[in-house]
Amino acid sequence: MKIVEYDKKYIEDVKDLLVELEEYILTIDEDHLDQLHPEYREKMAILDLEEVNKNNGKCYLAVENNKAIGLIMGCIFPYDEYDYLDYKCPKRGEITELIVTNKIRSKGVGQELLNKMEKYFKSVGCEYAIVDVFAYNEIGKNFYNKTNYHPRMETMIKKI
Repeated sequence: MKIVEYDKKYIEDVKDLLVELEEYILTIDEDHLDQLHPEYREKMAILDLEEVNKNNGKCYLAVENNKAIGLIMGCIFPYDEYDYLDYKCPKRGEITELIVTNKIRSKGVGQELLNKMEKYFKSVGCEYAIVDVFAYNEIGKNFYNKTNYHPRMETMIKKI
């Protein structure tokens, strides 16, 4: 297995991985708000990759036997004028997607992808890396907790 920067020859694998992640999210969404729209597979990867390109980001793939078996995407989003009013605004990278195919999870691939993205963030002057994790994703939260991430903000929801 090797970690490589995204190449368009892997686009179908990227689409499959993102669908696999969304299908998993659907199984744990206790609010039943997520959906897998019929256009998700064809549009989501393109939208994610455009966001990466537009925001000084990277997409790295874990590749084995010429197939992407995991991916991580990260961006360096700018702050807006309001952020500076109440926040120090250190340069930070944001992990926007991380998925390792279910067949090989818990074998260190996610950790290698995370290390690669953190190394990139650090190389461009980021002081922090952040990630939003779906509240019901206990597997994801445990993974990030083991890699020294911790909660800073929480989004609360109530059906009214």
